[in-house]
Amino acid sequence: MNKEFYNVDAVTLAKKLLNKYLIREYDNKKIVTKIVETEAYMGEIDKAAHAYKNRKSVRTGPLYLSGGHIYVYLIYGMYNCLNISANKENIPHCVLIRAVEPVDNMEEIAHNRFDKSYDELTNYQRKNITNGPGKLCKALNIDRSLSGKDLFGRELYIENNEDDDFEVVVDKRVNIDYAEEDKDKLWRFYIKDNKYVSVIKRQ
Repeated sequence: MNKEFYNVDAVTLAKKLLNKYLIREYDNKKIVTKIVETEAYMGEIDKAAHAYKNRKSVRTGPLYLSGGHIYVYLIYGMYNCLNISANKENIPHCVLIRAVEPVDNMEEIAHNRFDKSYDELTNYQRKNITNGPGKLCKALNIDRSLSGKDLFGRELYIENNEDDDFEVVVDKRVNIDYAEEDKDKLWRFYIKDNKYVSVIKRQ
């Protein structure tokens, strides 16, 4: 995808990213996945965002770069989370990639996640292989060394998917009860009936 693709607000980008291919290359290996769940974080106006009220630190610096940059942060002291900056420089919007569907190189994905071959995985492990932000980062060997880089090289990038036959579900974001009224914003988007989505809409 070109730079203009990311030059939109986070809510718009979160929807645009659905069904696109997220591709990781390292050590002569290539993993292809499809983005199936995203969350938008609207920067200075969003109490759930790391950049709420334009807070800025060394860690959150990538959020202030132009759209199409990588922001990876650690949660619970052990899980990496992949975010993509949106909008223009100094507008700290971003999109959290919450879940992806494996497309190619299942063996490498299984090795990264469970240190096993894909055939050795249980049905439970196969179901839960990339259905969450920490899980997908481990599966794709994504860590904070990528934070601040952009999506226009060969380490991590996004490509278009010509198959656009899917339905989008809109819901609240997950695990942001601290965000007061912003916890109710309908800024999570996912592909309907995709088995790799992390949390299905509450009825």
